[in-house]
Formats: sequence, structure tokens, C-alpha cells
Amino acid sequence: MDKDSQRQERETSATSPLLYAGYVGMDVHKNSIAVAVAWDGREKPKFFDTIENTPQAVASMVGRLNDIASPLLFCYEASPCGFALYKTLTAMDAVCQVVVPPRHMRIKTDPRDALRLAGMLRAGELTSVWIPDQEQEAIRDLCRCRADFRAQGQNVRQQLNAFVLRHGHHWPSRKKRWTRKHFEWLEAIRFAFEAQNQVRDEYVAAVRLSDSRVLAVDRKLRDLVAQWSWAPAVYGLMALRGFDHLSSITLLSELGDISRFESPTRLMGYLGLVPSVYSSGEKRRTGGVTQAGNQHARRVLVESAWSYRFPARQTAYLTEKAEEVQASAHAQAVAWKAQQRLCERYQKLLQSGKSQKVVCVAVARELTGFVWDIVCHEMSRCNRVEEQTSPC
Repeated sequence: MDKDSQRQERETSATSPLLYAGYVGMDVHKNSIAVAVAWDGREKPKFFDTIENTPQAVASMVGRLNDIASPLLFCYEASPCGFALYKTLTAMDAVCQVVVPPRHMRIKTDPRDALRLAGMLRAGELTSVWIPDQEQEAIRDLCRCRADFRAQGQNVRQQLNAFVLRHGHHWPSRKKRWTRKHFEWLEAIRFAFEAQNQVRDEYVAAVRLSDSRVLAVDRKLRDLVAQWSWAPAVYGLMALRGFDHLSSITLLSELGDISRFESPTRLMGYLGLVPSVYSSGEKRRTGGVTQAGNQHARRVLVESAWSYRFPARQTAYLTEKAEEVQASAHAQAVAWKAQQRLCERYQKLLQSGKSQKVVCVAVARELTGFVWDIVCHEMSRCNRVEEQTSPC
């Protein structure tokens, strides 16, 4: 059994409250970790110590706790500190869960948070998050880097437009921006003072630099996807209308192993694309979508859903895209089925009086089901081939 399988087996067994002598809750910060322990039984959780957030201090803390009782189950909330502490603990053969942050109390301190985590972990009231492997995390970080560069470029564009508008210049709204002619127009503007010309040049240079950085990351992602273990799923998703290399890689890097969701409905709920519900007695009221879960993956699906506002058809672009990546026959069949259903669904909801944004989110929710189907089929097929012959 490989290390990943052993890790998954330990994390699966962590759901049983009878296997551990103690349950350790950790409130993690950049420089410190507050540690509390709920020993097996009915005693109240006890605060243990506040330690430095360093591998040496963590190892010492684990050793001191193991001297008291073992085995132990550790947990901490998902936070900007990432999975570094998780990796440190698993390297020591400790069992650790990264959990969804519970609702905060009105009185909040680090020791209270650690005590509450320990108590809820012992009671089995915490939900653990999926931990990506190193390859998955690397692809995800590169996708988020690209998104950050794109956002920085949009900010610079807005700042440049605001600068020239303040001085009485504006590009005609009917013409497309950021083309060669638009840049030539910007560079041809002359201001009364040289300092203002310098400001314009710096903004234009920043826009060009942002574009070049985004293109460089796009090329890197295309090169990496061919070597990625999830490449068959990426190519399968590209058969769908509204999906290209970038959207497919981003979705899979954020969601990871989609087969862990037993049904498309579970995946829809994880992405926050299901309506919120308030029910009390005979009253039941539904609201907007919950917007829970991964916002990067949800954004990709909503953006892709906009392409279904047009009638369903097998265009030359879609055919060439599927042939270029050699998408499987199953993926192409599901993609066509998705077109037929979602394009009709979009128009039906729009004619019923729903706003375009509401309709698009509803289409994104149903699109999630087709994504789940393609990814699960492609990865199961790849696993079968891997077992019979060589790695997929």
C-alpha cells in the first residue's frame, strides 16, 4: 500500500470516536498555535499549551502528548496558513484533519477556539476538508497565480482609463478596447506637462506587462497539463461548450477528486449552487444560492454557463476543439446532451421572467451534473487502463 493510500485509510478511520485516546484541537496562526485536548471520556476539554508555529515546537508538543496517552487525533481549521501543519504532522505519522471552520462564538480567544475544536472533534461534529496532493496543489497555485495577474491587469486598465478620462480623453464606447489601435490612440495623447506623459507611459507599460505575464502562465499550464495525472479529465471537459484548457484545469485543480462526491447533487451543494432554505413549521421559504464551498470553481462554472444562452448546435469550433485534445466518445456525447438540455433550459427560464443572472446560475448548477459525469467516467476509464497495462 502506497503512502497516499495509507493516509486516506488513516483519515477514513478518524471518523470512529473509539480509536483515539485523545482529541487535539489547534487554533493555528502565523506565529503561534493554541493547543487543547479532549481526552476520551466525558471530561471537559482542557487547554494544553500555546506553542510557536515551527516544526520543532510541533514535534515537541506531539511528543509530550504521546507521553500522556496515545493514539491521538489532531485537527485545525482551514485557514490562510494552508496545509503546512498538516504535512508536518503526517510526516510524524500523526493523524490530522483539516476541518471546516465552525461558527464563531461571541466571546472569541485562541484558547477558547482550541477547546471548542477539541470538544467538537471528540463528538464527531466537525467536517474535514479534502487535502490535495503535491501535484494537485502545484497546479492549483499556478491557476490562482494566473487569476491574480489577471485581476492586477484589470485594475491597471481601470486606472489608465480613469486617468485619461480625468483629462478629457475617452475611447468611443462602440469600439473595442485594448486592441492595437486603442494602444496607438493612448500613446498618441499629449498632455500639457511631461510628468503626465510619463504617467500615461507607465500605465501602458504596466498593462502590457500584465498581459505578457498572463500569457506566460497560460503557456506553462498548457505544458504541464500533458504530464498531469488528471489530463484525461481535462480533455474530456473540453468537449463541453464553454470549457477550454484554462477553465478545465482551474476547475479540476480546485475540486480535485470529484468521484468522492457520491452524486452530482452533493457536488452542487459543495459548490454553493443550491438555493438556501428557511423552514419553520408550515412555513418554507427558499432564497438565493448558498455560495458555500470553493468560489474559484463556482466562478468557472458560472462563466461557462453563459455560453448556453445561444441555440444548441455542433459548431466547427467545438468539433475541432474536441478532436484536437482527442476527447473520448463518451465525453462528446455528454457534451451534446448538455447543449441540448441547457440551451433549452436557459431560454425557458428566461421566458418565464427570470433575470439573466439567476438563469445563468441555474444553468451552472445543472452543468455541474454533466461535469461530474464526464470526470468520473474519464478517471475510472483511465484507472482501468492503468491496472491492465501501463499508467494512463
